[in-house]
Amino acid sequence: MKKIEPNWINSFKKPLIISGPCSAENENQILEIAKRLDKNYVEIFRAGIWKPRTRPNNFEGIGEIGLKWLNKVKKKKGFLVAIEVANKIHVELALKYDIDIIWIGARSTVNPFTVQEIAESLKDTNKIILVKNPLNPDIDLWIGALERLINKGIKNLGVIHRGFSIYKNLKYRNIPNWKLALKFKKLYPNIPMLCDPSHICGNREGIFEVIKKAIHFNYEGFIIETHCDPDKALSDSYQQILPEKIKEFFSKIDFKKKKNIKLEYKREFINELDENLIYLLSDRMILSEKIAIIKKINNLLVFQPKRWESLIEKYINLGNRLGLSKKLIKKIFNEIHKESINIQNKII
Repeated sequence: MKKIEPNWINSFKKPLIISGPCSAENENQILEIAKRLDKNYVEIFRAGIWKPRTRPNNFEGIGEIGLKWLNKVKKKKGFLVAIEVANKIHVELALKYDIDIIWIGARSTVNPFTVQEIAESLKDTNKIILVKNPLNPDIDLWIGALERLINKGIKNLGVIHRGFSIYKNLKYRNIPNWKLALKFKKLYPNIPMLCDPSHICGNREGIFEVIKKAIHFNYEGFIIETHCDPDKALSDSYQQILPEKIKEFFSKIDFKKKKNIKLEYKREFINELDENLIYLLSDRMILSEKIAIIKKINNLLVFQPKRWESLIEKYINLGNRLGLSKKLIKKIFNEIHKESINIQNKII
């Protein structure tokens, strides 16, 4: 993979911006969004044609007719166009309608069989092929998907960082896990990496913050969902922004301002871990409330000394194996236990 040349991205402005709706809904919507996107910032128009939904009976994309609308965007507005594919039929149609950029989505990247089918259908293509990170934080699946494409003679490759699924996080739809994404970037600096702040955030409010971070981490571009009426979008309405916001966001960024990248990396990793700790602590205290109700019904004591002694000993041993001091573990869990006792006493 290290022999792959990133020449394709050099033909675009930096950062490369791909933008358009999560889903193509109708021809007027597509053309309206394309009209309102500023070509000084956006060079590629994206639209979802097939939408893999978690459950059936939701809007699952407009299908082939949407590819005809994208051809009109190319002819009338001068954008290159991009879509996601998830199987052989999608690839055949994308090639038939001369789609310029094709990406493999996160739900497909997790399945080597699906990636292999797509790779074989794209054999020896000169199209630009992008691969989103898998849903789960597994860098080998990401690398493996690229290797399958390379084995089929595909050279114009890039990746999209769209965040990873996690147990619970109220701030992000898909936690960035910058550490893992930047590990990939360090291993393969020749593979252009784009950031998808729309899917990382799952909301409009956090998109600009994620864009700024990705700029500092030297990402080569972005894929951002825009809609002429976001609140009425048929899919992912919360994470789409107005087309005019692209110019507003990027005109505010000082691309000449340099930061200590290594320091920023480490600080961002710490921030992400600290936020996850807070969400976990919140869950921990909610469970304490539920336990208090059970204890009250069964007339049990709040404080269970033998259980607590057993747990703290186990946690100290675990901490020791992970290089954490006994003092630190005791201090942290004593405070957690104390708060849990306070919560339960209030209920009982």
